[in-house]
Amino acid sequence: MKVNLNPNEVILNADDTNQVVNNKTIKGKLIVTNQRIFFKSFTEDTETLSPEIFFENNLEVIFYKKGLFAVKGINVVTRDGKIHAFPLRKRDEIGQLINKMY
Repeated sequence: MKVNLNPNEVILNADDTNQVVNNKTIKGKLIVTNQRIFFKSFTEDTETLSPEIFFENNLEVIFYKKGLFAVKGINVVTRDGKIHAFPLRKRDEIGQLINKMY
């Protein structure tokens, strides 16, 4: 997997996760940089479904946990009303980092 970064962009944190788009689960990595949040899929055929969210477009980050021993993650809500859900092992660390950036 190759990540193309913008000029002066630095990766701050990353974690393996899944994303569900149109009832299809896509495995990949959620990457937080100093300029944006983006999801990079492990397969090249789903590259067009990978969202890129700049911090000025963030409206809210919602932490969630489903069940006692089940999945925890974050929902990133953008200003256009879209909700991007990411189950994450490092939910608290990445969620707090995103909250500090916008």
